Amino acid sequence: MLERTRIKICGLTREADVQAAVEAGADAVGFVLWQPSPRAVTVERAQALARDLPPFVAPVCLFVNAEAALVKRATQALPHALLQFHGDEAPADCEAWERPYLRAVRMRTGVSLLDFAARFASAAALLLDADVQGYGGGGKAFDWSLIPADVPRPVVLSGGLNPANVTDGVLHVRPWAVDVSSGVEAAKGLKDARLIREFCEAVREADARRADSTG
Repeated sequence: MLERTRIKICGLTREADVQAAVEAGADAVGFVLWQPSPRAVTVERAQALARDLPPFVAPVCLFVNAEAALVKRATQALPHALLQFHGDEAPADCEAWERPYLRAVRMRTGVSLLDFAARFASAAALLLDADVQGYGGGGKAFDWSLIPADVPRPVVLSGGLNPANVTDGVLHVRPWAVDVSSGVEAAKGLKDARLIREFCEAVREADARRADSTG
């Protein structure tokens, strides 16, 4: 039996958007704790948004080259959150908190994902994103052929995904999970409940097609 593809909706700033993600069947919701982002929230706001999450929907705190004090405050405020490091953090920076973490990889020609996976062997998963200015959220896809077939860590496919292309992404890459931000927005930082629902439905459609092809 094929495992289903997990779904993370990132860059949430409003209670209504968190609720829309939960109702659509998302497995995780991401809060951006990097102030230059148009989707940024404070630790206190992330804590408030995560307060009413049901037990099996995971909060994820996203950091970009954050000071240790910020990461510490976030881990204390959201004790069950996964951590996502999206900047230039070294393995020791990610491992210091003794929490499950995702490590983002900015995919471009010349990046060896296998070498990256070896460096970050302690990561719960590698999140593959487009190499864009501003550390993600640019709505730009990357060349999926850059992903080798034998990555030794779970892969989260990100970068320019939306309801129209995520089915192809799941079928082509066969990731453990997918991650979307700008592809389900009405405006930066403001999600569209219809697009969230269509995105999740498209992922489930891909999983159904994979199951049919192996049955």
